[in-house]
Amino acid sequence: METLITYFENIPSTHRSALLVGGITLFWLLEGAVPLFKFNYKKWRHALPNFFFTLTTIIINFAFAFLLLKTADFTVANDFGIINWLPVMPLWLYILLGLLLLDLIGAYLAHLVEHKVKPLWMIHLVHHTDHNVDTTTANRHHPLESVIRFTFTLFGVFLVGTPIGIVMLYQSLSLVLSQFNHANIRLPKKVDDALSWFIVSPDMHKVHHHYVLPYTDSNYGNIFSIWDRLFGTYMKFDREAIVYGVDTFPDEVENASITGLLKQPFHKYRRPTTVQLDE
Repeated sequence: METLITYFENIPSTHRSALLVGGITLFWLLEGAVPLFKFNYKKWRHALPNFFFTLTTIIINFAFAFLLLKTADFTVANDFGIINWLPVMPLWLYILLGLLLLDLIGAYLAHLVEHKVKPLWMIHLVHHTDHNVDTTTANRHHPLESVIRFTFTLFGVFLVGTPIGIVMLYQSLSLVLSQFNHANIRLPKKVDDALSWFIVSPDMHKVHHHYVLPYTDSNYGNIFSIWDRLFGTYMKFDREAIVYGVDTFPDEVENASITGLLKQPFHKYRRPTTVQLDE
C-alpha cells in the first residue's frame, strides 16, 4: 500500500494522460463488441463536443491543481481533517476511508447539489443532454461545472484531510470509473447487479441519465454505490426502457453543438417532467 501511495504522490502527467486515453480506448472498443444500445449515430461526430469538454475540464483542473497540492500538504503538516482525527488505523483502511469520504463530498454531494439548485442544474444540464450516452459522455461538463466540481473536491480534501497520494488515487479512480459507468456496454445483469453493491455499475448509472424525473434525480454516485443506498437516492429501472437526454431540452441539433452547449446554462429554467412511479 505504501508503494501504491508513493506512486500516486508522484504520478507523471504522461501516466495520467495514459489513463484518460487508455480508458476511453478500452471502453470505446467494448462498446463495439458488447453494446447496450445500437445507436444510429456517427460515433466520431458524436464524440467531438464531448472531447471538447474533456479538454476544457483538463485545462481547468490543471490550472487549479496547485490548490489541491497546497491544501493536501496543509492537512498533512497540521494533522488536520477527519481521517487524521480518528484513532490510528492500518494504512489500507486509512486509504479506503479517504477515498470513500472524497467520493462523498467531491462527487456525490456535488452531484446532488447540482440537481437541487436551479442555476447549478442549468450548468450541469450540458452533461445530461447527450442523447447517445457512451464512454465519451463521462467528461462532458460545461467549463463552469468543471470549476464547481473542482471546488467541491478541494473542500473535500480540506475537510477529509487526505494527503496528495490519496487525492491523485481518487482522481484516477474517478476518471476510469466514470468512463466505465457511462460506457454503452451490456454486462450480464447478474454481474452488473453484483457490482452495483460496491461500485457504480453501468446499468446503475444509466438510470440517472433517463430523460424524466424521478430517475434523473437518482444514483448520483461516481465511484462507490454506498452513498446512494445509504441516503435513499438509489433507484432501479429496466435498462431496455431507458431514454437518454432531458425532456425539456429535446433539440438534438443544439445538444450536439459545442456553441449550443456553451450557451445552454444561460437558457431560462424549464421545469422537468415527473412521471408517476408504479406502486
